[in-house]
Amino acid sequence: MNSKYINKTHTYGKIWMLVTLCLFISVPALICVHLGVSPKINMIAKGLSTVALVFYPTAVLEVLTYSPLLGTGGTYLGFVTGNITNLKLPVALSAMESAEVEPASEEGEVISTISIAVSSIVTTLIIAVCVLAFFPILHNITDPDSVFAPAFQQVTPALFGSLCASYLAKHWKISILPIAVLSFILILNGTLGTGVLIPIGVVVSVLGAFVMFKKGMVK
Repeated sequence: MNSKYINKTHTYGKIWMLVTLCLFISVPALICVHLGVSPKINMIAKGLSTVALVFYPTAVLEVLTYSPLLGTGGTYLGFVTGNITNLKLPVALSAMESAEVEPASEEGEVISTISIAVSSIVTTLIIAVCVLAFFPILHNITDPDSVFAPAFQQVTPALFGSLCASYLAKHWKISILPIAVLSFILILNGTLGTGVLIPIGVVVSVLGAFVMFKKGMVK
């Protein structure tokens, strides 16, 4: 892959990651300045400790597992715009499959980056239009007791289910181990979220495929 492109992507990617981080921090900072208050460090540490043990390891695992699939540009763009598990990763994989290119290839890099960029733009436009159009009845739609609530709970399974079906048909040997491992984990603890299960599934899939390749079970 073109080293000049990779170096430039890393440079601009790091810059925009820092810019995005500053923007995220600036919102609560400006609110504190406007209201003339300051958060207590001990309260921040107490609140952070309850989620850090889950989200920090998950964040590291997401970078390690998603980066090879999304490519350099897709990784930076995906992590800046967010919603990787539910949207950006399925979009990138679906686009590469439709274009019949492999992840980590030059073609896959381009397709992944373009698909994530288009997805981000389209998502922003759709959200803006829907918020304006449905604002008068938005509270009725998003309410936990709404008739639409069960549908919202099935968005992630629907996205990954459609992708999973095609991959299972093509690579059924490789899929047996991760399905078995994840099923066993869910039997032991059925409350684990997708942020934990997906990285585990990716690692198990890669290791299982590597072992099967070495033994000549898959090509």
